[in-house]
Amino acid sequence: MIPHPAFRLFRPTRQETSVVFSSPHSGRDYPAAFTARSVLNATQLRSSEDAFVDDLFACATDFGAPLLAARLPRAWVDLNRACDEFDPALIEDVPRLGHNPRVSSGLGVIPRVVAGGRAIYRGKLSRAEAEARLAEGWHPFHSALRGLMAETRAAFGEAILIDCHSMPHEAIESHARPGAPRPEVVLGDRFGAAAAPGIIDRVEAAFRAAGFRTSRNSPFAGAFIAQAYGRPSARHHVVQVEIDRALYMDEARIALRPDFHEFHARLIPVVAELAAMGRRALPLAAE
Repeated sequence: MIPHPAFRLFRPTRQETSVVFSSPHSGRDYPAAFTARSVLNATQLRSSEDAFVDDLFACATDFGAPLLAARLPRAWVDLNRACDEFDPALIEDVPRLGHNPRVSSGLGVIPRVVAGGRAIYRGKLSRAEAEARLAEGWHPFHSALRGLMAETRAAFGEAILIDCHSMPHEAIESHARPGAPRPEVVLGDRFGAAAAPGIIDRVEAAFRAAGFRTSRNSPFAGAFIAQAYGRPSARHHVVQVEIDRALYMDEARIALRPDFHEFHARLIPVVAELAAMGRRALPLAAE
């Protein structure tokens, strides 16, 4: 493991695949100054966290793939937002720009709210504090991710990013068609803009083979990471994976379910198959 205050990079003994895994929202190292300043308690702050997702995908290194996992929490800085998505309702000296529904709802790069629209702070943050958070957390994470994608593309001729997330169970319920089975995994490729069709087809097949119900691009099609890193024409592909949190954790307590290990056992062959997807591209040095 390569440690950094903003992230942990887990590398296999030898990278054997063009597939890279990332978990940008599972960070749980909450700065003391942040928790002291917030009006929310620790459990409320964690409600936006993709809790335990890094643990779910930690087995990636067993199959020759690296995993980049955030350490700093989403409520402090959101790594799946553009670094200029500042919320003028929260941050001082930020002009109001064009309409951005994420920012307007309080979910900019420095979030104003957590799940359920609960405000994190009383009052505003300075622009200098917001910029400092980007320097401490956002820029190091994305520098590492860009480097990982570039070195993978150079070695294998392509890079496939599996962008790992979890979703609140209620988010699926509110978008499900009446009477239709609710998806357990939502895959997002920004409607084909972030990954080639064959890539998302194989990702979906891996989850379905393990018995998961899937859907594509609804209600989540992929956010900043998919948009910024998904360039199929350049052989950079991104598929965002959202897993229903209720399958493996108690959302109210943010605690693992007693049957977590059984769920994880279902997921391991999926991760193995996703990693295998990138073995069709041999390292260029071996060609």
